Amino acid sequence: QVQLVESGGGLVQAGGSLRLSCAASVSIFSIYTMGWYRQAPGKQRELVATITRGGSTNYADSVKGRCTISRDNAKHMVDLEMNSLKPEDTAVYYCNARLVPGAMFDYWGQGTQVTVSS
Repeated sequence: QVQLVESGGGLVQAGGSLRLSCAASVSIFSIYTMGWYRQAPGKQRELVATITRGGSTNYADSVKGRCTISRDNAKHMVDLEMNSLKPEDTAVYYCNARLVPGAMFDYWGQGTQVTVSS
């Protein structure tokens, strides 16, 4: 069982920055991928960024160049640094853990709201 707790969301003006953090209840050293997803009102949940246990990263085209995902295995944490925020980045952001490739299910946090005002 993996519990994930997000923090760092809030209200920010367009062009601003936020750093989201995800704290895991267990060691993330061997977790296959950790990631961030988001869901805006009336839309499906979508990928923001993922990072593998080897450090390989993947970003949605919409956030490339503006976001950086990082993981600290020693602290059991995954962060998402977001810069040059846009109103369309407004969403609930969820932390995700996939223990192994092709896992039948993932673990999710409860989400943290990010609101970007224009």
